[in-house]
Amino acid sequence: MAKLLIVEDDESVRTLSARALERAGHTVDVACDGAEGLETIRAAQGVYDLVVSDIRMPEMDGIEMAQAAARAYPGLPILLMTGYADQRERAEELDAIIIDVMQKPFTLADIRDRVSLALVRASQSAPALAGVA
Repeated sequence: MAKLLIVEDDESVRTLSARALERAGHTVDVACDGAEGLETIRAAQGVYDLVVSDIRMPEMDGIEMAQAAARAYPGLPILLMTGYADQRERAEELDAIIIDVMQKPFTLADIRDRVSLALVRASQSAPALAGVA
């Protein structure tokens, strides 16, 4: 189905999310923080259908990673997730870069549903973004 990257510093959340999305038919790569996520995005030359990233992480947070990834690969779909209200407010400033912000904690069904919705949104905006390149 889709090629996804999950960027999450909590190993249990990262592993469970990856498994749930793989079982839904997606190909999933993982990274443990924003810096590794950005390296992974660059190594793949931005060829992800969706990047799903926590906001609050060590070394480089998800917002910094999203901004750097968007500069390098405009139109790369990004779904952020957070358990902190203040981080959610920070993410709202990124409307032009991110598709959505998912609240933690979430169930495995929640992440499958939100990823599916984000992929639909990304595919709907792809024709508009194709003209930008």
